[in-house]
Amino acid sequence: MDKLVKIFKIKDLRNKVLFVLAMLVIFRIASAIPVPAVDTSRLKDFFANNQLFSLISLFTGGGLSSLSVVMLGLGPYITSSIIMQLLTMIFPSLEQMYKYGGEAGRAKFNQYSRMFTVPLALLQGYGFLLLLSRQGVLLPLSPMQWAGSLAVITAGAVFLMWLGELITEKNIGNGISIMIFAGIVAGFPTAVQQTAAIFDYTQLFTYVGFAIVALIVIAGVVYLTEAQRNIPINYAKRVRGTKMYGGVSTYLPMRVNNAGVMPIIFALSILLFPGMIANFFVASNVGVISKVAGVINNFVQNQTFYAAAYFLLVVVFTYFYTAVTFDPKSISENIQKQGGYIPGIRPGQATSEFLMHLLNRITLVGAIFLGIIAILPNVVQGFTGITTFAIGGTSILIVVSVILEVLKQVDAQVSMYEY
Repeated sequence: MDKLVKIFKIKDLRNKVLFVLAMLVIFRIASAIPVPAVDTSRLKDFFANNQLFSLISLFTGGGLSSLSVVMLGLGPYITSSIIMQLLTMIFPSLEQMYKYGGEAGRAKFNQYSRMFTVPLALLQGYGFLLLLSRQGVLLPLSPMQWAGSLAVITAGAVFLMWLGELITEKNIGNGISIMIFAGIVAGFPTAVQQTAAIFDYTQLFTYVGFAIVALIVIAGVVYLTEAQRNIPINYAKRVRGTKMYGGVSTYLPMRVNNAGVMPIIFALSILLFPGMIANFFVASNVGVISKVAGVINNFVQNQTFYAAAYFLLVVVFTYFYTAVTFDPKSISENIQKQGGYIPGIRPGQATSEFLMHLLNRITLVGAIFLGIIAILPNVVQGFTGITTFAIGGTSILIVVSVILEVLKQVDAQVSMYEY
């Protein structure tokens, strides 16, 4: 409570918080504006029977399940960022720009990601509209209505990208994560209402067990999100003129979950593509192409395949994102330049190899943890039969991670103003 009072006493920080809240209100208003020609009854049935698209709808703030003008959410921008980061491994010039180009290089790299968002939004928007029209969710549209709806949906995706970046600039947290968090929290009252409507006193022990497991999972997520390995670093004493510098000991923190929620968001964005592309070719006049597209669709809809692919992609992207954000070679060089060393390890190449070895072991724990959390809702729902609430999964990890990140950044800004 004292921290909250301090936030609203500091004018600059108060304005930042109010600005972020205003952006989230605009986001929620946009999520309630539907595209035209929607059959609402068929729309509800479609999302009730399709778990994958229900999960995707979480990341659009419920915009997809209501077919709003921001139905694509931040998916195109996230996918664009993934593709651009993957391209840094293929093109050295992009890697040079992203890692060593400084602020100007990163700004140019981000601009490319924004530009690539537009064609991806067009592709994903067309895929969604085509899929929903084949399911009877959308009423028949003329070519002009198709073009208009597609233009509005693409503009909605670009608009959310802009809102997310405005939020990030205020240093209250990552704009993308905060907007996804807002969408998840917005669905909580509906989930409570649905659970209360189907509550059965004969299954009271099941609900109690569900609540206990939920608390354990939340505690585990908080613990592993904050867990880190502290690597001791000593700095040698140096004499400059008549003064002595160094001779201190510190540590290098290496987090178990160094990638945060990004691997799960990346994995979900990639999982979306096979089904989207297959829907283009299901109605193809070429028999072979139509059959292959049908097989891909069946695989995507298969829950066992979906869970296995989801788990593997989360593990892979955890390693990938950690490799992008944590460079052992660069860190070892910086430690050596500052006259530091890890006790028992030679500076230079030996330090780099030691950090890489530790990073691989710690990341494995974090990757498996993220993978289990991602598929946990499917497992728990299979045992309890409770489908209105999900224990674990992307939603709870994002909620916990965003809250912790926002609290840290707000605390850092409050401390800065106090000093």
